[in-house]
Amino acid sequence: MPPRILVLGAGFGGLELCSTLSAALGADVDVTLIDRADAFTFGYAKLDVLFGRAALDDVRLPYRRFLKPGVRFLQESIVSFDPVARRVETDRGVHTGDHVVVALGADYDFAATPGLAEATEFYSVPGAVRLGRMLPEFSGGRVLIAVAGAPFKCPPAPSEAALMMHDYLTRRGIRGASEISLVLPFKVPVPPSPEMSRALLAAFAERGITFTPERVLRRVEAARRVAILDDGREVPYDLLLGVPAIRAPRVLEGCGLTPDGFVPVDSKTLETAFPGVYAIGDCARQGTPKAGVFAEGAARAVAASLIARLRGGAPSAVHRGTGSCYIEFGADRIGRVDIDFFSNPAGPVGIYHEPSVALRRDKEEFGSSRRARWFGL
Repeated sequence: MPPRILVLGAGFGGLELCSTLSAALGADVDVTLIDRADAFTFGYAKLDVLFGRAALDDVRLPYRRFLKPGVRFLQESIVSFDPVARRVETDRGVHTGDHVVVALGADYDFAATPGLAEATEFYSVPGAVRLGRMLPEFSGGRVLIAVAGAPFKCPPAPSEAALMMHDYLTRRGIRGASEISLVLPFKVPVPPSPEMSRALLAAFAERGITFTPERVLRRVEAARRVAILDDGREVPYDLLLGVPAIRAPRVLEGCGLTPDGFVPVDSKTLETAFPGVYAIGDCARQGTPKAGVFAEGAARAVAASLIARLRGGAPSAVHRGTGSCYIEFGADRIGRVDIDFFSNPAGPVGIYHEPSVALRRDKEEFGSSRRARWFGL
């Protein structure tokens, strides 16, 4: 019987892990990929949906197109997980594995920010769709983009939303009748890259976008259209683009995997405290931001270790903690920052690439290469 590997979650990490295992081992391994959804959506595509650059059907990638030798996809909801027995119970059955990789991402924790569930946010797919339908009716006023806690998914996205909102309102001729404010829990927009942060702050200043650092959204009073920050300040708004706080999925809480809210792992191997169980991506404390590209890098490291182990060798691959983030600057230009979180003892290092139209093609290639690799599209 081929070795059995359970992969819980079909996001960046799960898709890349299964693709790598299949390419190397094919039918010599039995991989089961489990996710409750029926399709994958790139996180950055939600901004395209929000601002009317793409329809939801254009950016959804159905898992029925994920066809790999040695891999089967199951659309099931996970009810419980026993990391000692490596046993997963879903709403449709029970699965066990010789190895389990937890790649369930992080859930939005609306309860952590009273009132946000009744207001508007753009980080979930339904939230982006809802706001995308509201934007054409917006006639001007105070636009507030506010983050409800750290860590949060895709740290550059709120800055991108502010700059893209400026372009959107300008195209509609109502920028002069509008204000745009951005509230972030960080001192600067991209802490690992001072150069990228300076470029974004300059872009905010040039476009008249108000930046409030080191503050978080604590509560929303939607009826009054007021956001309350953690220092007690009340910020009125006409249109709110909230960024919800996140937490590890609740199914992981009762099995001893999340002693401090997320799954602790060895940052180099992604191993948990339970033999044969790994955790990658947003659900794990893997030493990198909560972003798809870093889940993908972790997945490659785990895949390399599993391949070596299944071939009878000693695992030698390590998680490098590197990744590139593309950042929309508006005016059809995109910047990029290449970040290395582990190799420099003094802290993360970010290499800044100035915004350009050429980097837009680079970002498009990033997406198209993964669509082709994962879904054959």
